[in-house]
Amino acid sequence: MPVHDVKVAVIYYSSTGTIAELAQLIADAAEHAGADVRLRRTAELAPQTAIDANPAWAANAKATADILEATHEDMLWADAVIFGTPTRFGNVTSQLKQYLDTLGGLWQQGRLADKVYSGFTASATPHGGQESTLLALYNTVHHFGGILIAPGYTDPAKFTDGNPYGTSHVGGPETPLDDPARTAARIQAVRVVKFTKAIKHGLSQAS
Repeated sequence: MPVHDVKVAVIYYSSTGTIAELAQLIADAAEHAGADVRLRRTAELAPQTAIDANPAWAANAKATADILEATHEDMLWADAVIFGTPTRFGNVTSQLKQYLDTLGGLWQQGRLADKVYSGFTASATPHGGQESTLLALYNTVHHFGGILIAPGYTDPAKFTDGNPYGTSHVGGPETPLDDPARTAARIQAVRVVKFTKAIKHGLSQAS
């Protein structure tokens, strides 16, 4: 087994479960690649009436209730952070954005810089804003002074799923994750761990 010498936080928001499933796949792959991993979800902001009105949303809320909510300490702990969010009109969900917006104090202190960051997403329809959602998410990474590690087309399988910005999936509760999405999740997690190790060890030697 690989040496677990880097720390990866997978921080996500999921309403009906697709992103939650991707987050678990990415967390498992990162651990297998040699990282200590924290899987965390962001706080729900929607009213309970809205959640209860959607059976898939209510089922996912119940299924993931034991996953700890993300805190600032998770950001400080991590060498790398992989954020997950569904698309919302081509943008990041309010639930993940609210968490990001609370990090201003850590950002001001420079405590979010020099970490590795990456992202993943899903949409209900093809061309439903996946790429613009990830690009919008990555604006925050640039402000952090983070090191963005996207999957690119660094593996032949990436030409199948076709998204160089991050893992993505088209579908909802009635459309299970397909093999290209599962493969993409593994590729992204392994790539993040690989470069986090290289950056962490390189920085320690440089200092």
